[in-house]
Amino acid sequence: MNEPGTEGVLLDQETLRGRLDDAPAWLRDHYRTFRESMLGERDGSPFPCYFGIEVEREGDLLYAACESTTDPAALLRLRDTLLEYLDTYEDHADRAPLAVFFKPPEGDRGEAHYHERLWHVLEFLHVHDPEPWPEDIPTDPDTPRWEFCFGGEPLFPTSRAPFYDDRKSRYSPVGLEITFQPRAVFEGLTADTDAGEQARETIRGRMSDYDGVCPHADLGDWGAEGDREWKQYLFREDAAASPDACPLDPTRDHPKAPAPLLEPGAWRRFASDPDATHTEGLGDD
Repeated sequence: MNEPGTEGVLLDQETLRGRLDDAPAWLRDHYRTFRESMLGERDGSPFPCYFGIEVEREGDLLYAACESTTDPAALLRLRDTLLEYLDTYEDHADRAPLAVFFKPPEGDRGEAHYHERLWHVLEFLHVHDPEPWPEDIPTDPDTPRWEFCFGGEPLFPTSRAPFYDDRKSRYSPVGLEITFQPRAVFEGLTADTDAGEQARETIRGRMSDYDGVCPHADLGDWGAEGDREWKQYLFREDAAASPDACPLDPTRDHPKAPAPLLEPGAWRRFASDPDATHTEGLGDD
């Protein structure tokens, strides 16, 4: 953790803040607006997720910056960072999500762009995952107990993006932002527990106050019949600009990528071989 630089490495809060002066402007803006939203108020209402407030205030969050949502080298570096995170987060704090800030695209992009890029990132991670899909998690996203898995662990990736107008709890003015939380951190807080039900009622009440609109119709509980977790990763605002079905089609086939690309540091191969991956990109950010 905390290798030199800010992009493509795992950072704790103290290290990130100590390096911001030398960081790219987009990363400084990303972290500034992220921290302001976590610790500030909107019309007198605090950020809905009090867990998010606590981990940012106490310095328990971990962070990563990714230079691109499409470049294979940048995404392989993100893959390595996410694997390092999964190996170390339990030693860092009781609850330590990973916030990933992505370099923003040129110009104004609409909702469809961010849905497309989120799912491209998750698909890339799935294809280049060195670990097989967990046996106890279904691969069909159209089931209540499906969730994104990586590195052998179920994860809950929630995203924020610039296209939200009213739903400010999901608004990130700079660009795409994904916060990864291992399912293990929700132990004791699932919908079938008293503590979990109380946490959800509190968060949803605060969400209505903060956003000024009702909680999103797709907001649900993992494992609850009729709820689909993939819809919560990036809430839709415009049905015409968002996917009707989960864009990810996970399989238990393993490995999916050539062996050299599953090794840590495989991103360095692109310095001499830009066609080193069979995963197609989506063009420039």
